[in-house]
Amino acid sequence: MNIKHELKAHFNIFKTKLGEIIMPQSLSQVIIHMIYSTKNRYKTIPPRVIKPLHGYVATILRDMDSYAYRVGGTANHTHIACSLPRTITQSDLTKKVKATSSKWMKKQEGAFPGFSWQGGYSIFSVSKSRLPALLEYIDSQEEHHKHRTFKEELRDFLDKYDIDYDEKYLWD
Repeated sequence: MNIKHELKAHFNIFKTKLGEIIMPQSLSQVIIHMIYSTKNRYKTIPPRVIKPLHGYVATILRDMDSYAYRVGGTANHTHIACSLPRTITQSDLTKKVKATSSKWMKKQEGAFPGFSWQGGYSIFSVSKSRLPALLEYIDSQEEHHKHRTFKEELRDFLDKYDIDYDEKYLWD
């Protein structure tokens, strides 16, 4: 048996008629916690729009083959627990969610023409066993933020995940 046949047998690789190597199945389960705020953390999401906005974000994610376990937040920031599709980067996923939801906000009754999200975002990996705690955390955002600011919350996450950051570049 030559090396080509050995590799094919070993890796179970198949070729299409065009000679492309394909894998018979690609599976993944990566759960992420995405956090981003409104520009300058202004409270620009009115109470009447928060739930519809979160529902719309869940729809954007679904359309990108991501499962939205939960979308929540407050008038100045959003938390998302979702799956990371195997065909897209976390940066592209976040960019699409933020751009599409920002356009949606600008079209709402009462118009929010100046609405925008902050330039950056934070994403943390979440194990399946910790997902219930994260969902509870996202569900309790209104209560949680009676006692902590968004800045305090984000710093806590960055410290918990041992992420180095420079405060002067953290906020926009």
